[in-house]
Order: sequence, then structure tokens, then C-alpha cells
Amino acid sequence: MTAQLSTNKEILPLKIQLYPVMTMTDEQFFALCQLNQDVQIERNATGELVFMPPTGSEGERRNFNLIGQLWLWTKQDGTGVGFGSSGGFTLPNGAVRSPDAAWISKTRWEQVDLESRKKFAPICPDFVVELRSETDNLQVLQEKMTEYIDNGAKLGWLIDPQQQKVYIFRPNTNVEELDHPLSLSGKDVLSGFVLNLQDLGF
Repeated sequence: MTAQLSTNKEILPLKIQLYPVMTMTDEQFFALCQLNQDVQIERNATGELVFMPPTGSEGERRNFNLIGQLWLWTKQDGTGVGFGSSGGFTLPNGAVRSPDAAWISKTRWEQVDLESRKKFAPICPDFVVELRSETDNLQVLQEKMTEYIDNGAKLGWLIDPQQQKVYIFRPNTNVEELDHPLSLSGKDVLSGFVLNLQDLGF
């Protein structure tokens, strides 16, 4: 099986349906991911395995700059913990997702027991970022952002360097679309955090 081609250079993620032939427990899914650490695997709310296409070098450079900025603010602010693109979270709807960057308040993170933290912690981040690469399908990413918000995220940024756009997701609010912004403010969720988008290709 191969991933489906969409428009231009976009590649739709490969999905494998298991049910009703078999079901996979959380422990089994985690073990599968550990055995295949070179492959980014997510699981959607219906239990399908979702294999994400690899990111090119330029996309990873941008993601490195994104995480670096979030890490520095998180260390200085001290009110929460940050995560990179390899960290997975089990959302309330049962999906397991790995945003490109995420942040969780320290109060909420400390409520997750230590054993659960070692796997895909059962918590939705307060803040998530998805950074679109040249092969990412925009609609797929927008659906993921909506899923984060529906499962408890307070703020989500979908950053699209190709189109020079940013989509801002918040609960009970229409998606805000920004054209050619140079920076983004975390405002009420990440007070004082300002992301410099010029380091991300804007």
C-alpha cells in the first residue's frame, strides 16, 4: 500500500483500517510505535492507523526553529511544559496525535500519573501547532486542528509557509486566517509568548 497523491506535491496520509478484523489496545499501539520509531504513526478516533509522510529537510529546519522558540519561552515562563513533534497524546476521543509542537500547563500535566507520561499521555495539550510541509494536505491538517480544539485545546496554530498564511483555532470561535503575518502572540493561553515567523520562512 502507498500513500495517495493529492494536488501538486501533497501526499495524503496512508490509513489502515483494523476493525472489525482486529482491535488494538493502547498498550499494543504504543508497542507498535516503539518497534517502528523511524515511522510517524498516529491513530484516529475510529481506530485506523495513520502513517504520516516524512518531512523534508527544510520543513524540519523550520520545525526546529519553532520548537526552539517555544522551548525558550517555556523555560523562562515556568508555568507549563513543552513538547516536540515526537511526543504523542491520547485525546479524549481515543485518537493518538503528535502535533509538531505543544504546551500543557504545569497544573494539568502534574495531574497525569508518571506511568502514563511514559507512553502516550491521556491528555489534550492546551496549545498545539501544526507546521505544514510541502507534502502536507491542508484539509487534513485543518481537520486535525479542529479535533484538538474539540478535545480540549485552548489555542491552535496551523502555520502554512507555502501560502504564507496562519490559521488560528480557538474554542467556540470561527477560525481566524492571517495573511503574511510576521509574528504570532500566545495572548491569554501563553501569556508573553511571541513566535517570530520569519524564522519559519515568512
